[in-house]
Amino acid sequence: MKLAVISLGCSKNLVDSEYFMGTLVNKRGFQIVNELNEADIVIINTCGFIGDAKEESVETILEVGEFKKNGNLKKIIVAGCLAQRYAGELLEELPEVDAIIGTGDIDKIEEVVDEILSERRVIRSESLDFLGNSETERILATYPHTAYLKIAEGCDRKCTYCIIPQLRGKLRSRSIEDIVEEAKKLAENGVVELNLLAQETTEYGIDLYGEKALSKLLRELVKVEGIKWIRLYYMYPHSITEELIQVIKEEEKICNYFDVPIQHVSDAILQKMGRANSGEQMKGILYKIRKEIPDATIRTSLIVGFPGETEENFEELKEFVEEFKFDYAGIFKYSREEDTVAYGMENQVDDDTKHRRWIELTNLQNEMAEINNRKYIGKVVEVIIDGVSSESEFMLEGRTMGQALEIDGKVLTNDGTAESGEIVKVMIEQNFEYDLLGAIVENE
Repeated sequence: MKLAVISLGCSKNLVDSEYFMGTLVNKRGFQIVNELNEADIVIINTCGFIGDAKEESVETILEVGEFKKNGNLKKIIVAGCLAQRYAGELLEELPEVDAIIGTGDIDKIEEVVDEILSERRVIRSESLDFLGNSETERILATYPHTAYLKIAEGCDRKCTYCIIPQLRGKLRSRSIEDIVEEAKKLAENGVVELNLLAQETTEYGIDLYGEKALSKLLRELVKVEGIKWIRLYYMYPHSITEELIQVIKEEEKICNYFDVPIQHVSDAILQKMGRANSGEQMKGILYKIRKEIPDATIRTSLIVGFPGETEENFEELKEFVEEFKFDYAGIFKYSREEDTVAYGMENQVDDDTKHRRWIELTNLQNEMAEINNRKYIGKVVEVIIDGVSSESEFMLEGRTMGQALEIDGKVLTNDGTAESGEIVKVMIEQNFEYDLLGAIVENE
């Protein structure tokens, strides 16, 4: 049978999609297709984190449903966070959907397929226990030379705006040995860049070892032959230890890249969010990173319009963004989610105010990013080549150690040749808001 998979939302969701594909291709002989009109079964792996993501997920289900009415498509499976959160409602209200599979039942995909092919509609969303390992079947959906590596699942934090612990369960860390084993397998298959994922990577190991164990894990991963770059995502600010900073500073394979979602800097808002006691603590962590690793790339996530956010709170956030000059920032309007503490908070901010603040902060961050990028002009940087540019067939594109796959900027080059996955040296000649342009001056 022919299978198409649509993966929405975050890179953690993409790994789950890779598990679905690996299981059905390697165990059941399915063929992956990219065109929906060629598929017998489509899996839509949804996001249900914020309002916009939920809307995108539902719209995608409805669009795919049209292929079922008018084409060869036989069955639709809805998976992921939206499926976990609204399993019964989705199956009841969307007759085009044949099955719901939640975040903790990914390993039940074969059973689900068998049931829907027997003309039964089914829900599998009872568990929050699934944790992939080095033996879990998987087919990469990224470039062949780069892979996401999920080191843990779930989260024990209680951020007042966040529904994820209810959708993904408690923190469940994989063992260091198992993660290293998967890294070796990926390297044997041509992967040179590892991107470590968890809800909060810096919380890794607390459940398994009784302590934060990310530093120990990194010391083992750098030993894996064939792996050249290791990048960390989703680092909870107050779990960034001195030891972790030193490991990143000392180990050449580890990218000097810090993805640190601070969300805000106002004491009042941080405390309402359940994120930190003070903005000064948050700022202190960021400045410590800059002091220890001056060339570090620092990405963050920020929320505007949280309940009770005043103009004074917002101005404080803007002033810090201008002062600190983050390399990259994801800026989000607060999404009021049922079953969270923040949902019932007083002084909800109206949509117009949220949008205005989002526009202001986004424009400011774009200015800061363009200023940051100027420092690269005339410098030679290492770039991993991803392939032919999507902007022009006459250019290659790739990324520096400070540019994460898909979410950050990229380096374009129209001078020189290189293979996909090759790490080259590029002389930067021009900067844009987030992207860079240059010439290859040296290959591996």
